[in-house]
Amino acid sequence: MDKEHVKGAAKQAEGTIKEAAGKLTGDKSLEMKGKMDKAEGKVRDKAGDVKEEIRKKL
Repeated sequence: MDKEHVKGAAKQAEGTIKEAAGKLTGDKSLEMKGKMDKAEGKVRDKAGDVKEEIRKKL
C-alpha cells in the first residue's frame, strides 16, 4: 500500500463522517462536502492502483 492508497482511504473516511454528520444535522452543504471527499478518496485510490501497475511493469 503506497501513499496514494493511504491518502485515499483517509479521505474516504473523512467524507463518510462529514456525510453522516450532514445527514444527522440536516446540513446539505456538509453532506455534499462529504460526498465530494469520498469521491476524491476513490480517485486517489485508483491513482494508487495505476502507480502500482506502472511500478510492476518497470
